[in-house]
Amino acid sequence: MTFRMWGRPTSARTQKVLLALAELGIEHELILASATMGPGGHVSKGAEPFGVVDTPAYRAMNPNGTVPTIDDNGYVLWESNAIVQYLGMKYDPVLFYGGTAETLGSASRWMMWENDRLIPPMHELVMQLIRLPESQRDPARAEAARLRLIKEFAIVEGQLGKTAHIAADRWTMGDIPMTIRTHRWHLLDIERPEMPNLSRYYDRVRARPSFAAIGDPAMHLEG
Repeated sequence: MTFRMWGRPTSARTQKVLLALAELGIEHELILASATMGPGGHVSKGAEPFGVVDTPAYRAMNPNGTVPTIDDNGYVLWESNAIVQYLGMKYDPVLFYGGTAETLGSASRWMMWENDRLIPPMHELVMQLIRLPESQRDPARAEAARLRLIKEFAIVEGQLGKTAHIAADRWTMGDIPMTIRTHRWHLLDIERPEMPNLSRYYDRVRARPSFAAIGDPAMHLEG
């Protein structure tokens, strides 16, 4: 089996695929690629990016020039949530969504919700706290992002008072993006309100063997 992925370990979207591959036990080759990050950090600090994404060969696979992109034995796919869903459908539907349309729908809903509601403010907060040079950081924008994330995580807190995991009482693919966002939320050096359901959930997902694929704090805090 030949499975290749283009991305960078510090990308939460790349981390979604890394976590999915760990859950499935799929060996893969990670090819470092990025327009914004490199071995020396973010381009805003003068670092050289990993590149690759602007080459004709890469754009032929992914016209957006974004990461991640996968090549699964000749089948090319981009967009992280689509990749996670594809992997589940192909390799273990029962593990990823119980093999039912209803659980698939619930898990997919939370994956889309994470993409729309958690990614924008969390990206802003990480940029303002870590990746931008200190001279370019805006405390007001950081605070606005923190407050918005508190509001969004309150919705997650409410759901986790109803179900043990985000889409059901069992683990599903919906927990892949939520695991990454919850981990990053707890790693950031910020003030957070007590959310007992989220804390219990965090303990639960960290106990999964697959968590080792994305657990290293450096993958979330390097800038």
